[in-house]
This record gives sequence, C-alpha cells and structure tokens, in this order.
Amino acid sequence: MTQAQQPTIRLDQFLKANGLVETGGQAKLLIQEGRVQVNGETETRRRRQLREADVVRLGDQQLTVEFEEAG
Repeated sequence: MTQAQQPTIRLDQFLKANGLVETGGQAKLLIQEGRVQVNGETETRRRRQLREADVVRLGDQQLTVEFEEAG
C-alpha cells in the first residue's frame, strides 16, 4: 500500500474522536497554542493528516493512531 492509499485522519478530528477534547473549537485552540505534539514535535496545524502509528500527545495523555482493518 502506498502512502497515498493509507488511511488518514485530521489531527483535530483525532483529538475529538478519542475524547481528548469535547469540541472541534477546543481542539483548534489547543493545537494553535502549541499544546499538542505529534511524534515528539509540537504541531500547530489542526488539519495535519495523521497516519497509522503516529503518536499524539496532549498534556499527560498519549495515544497512537490505529485504524481498524476493513472487511
């Protein structure tokens, strides 16, 4: 599977889907404030596309991006 075929999710959507924030607006603010890290680096783009195995950290919470297999 090429990189273009891999499933992705936007950073702001990932934060909301995993219960780290309650709203998209809250996600936007936290990201813009530089409070979110992706793979150990501060990320300020809320539309950053996350791929399988990316590691997202917000405060003391850390999650690894995983996609369920289709089928």
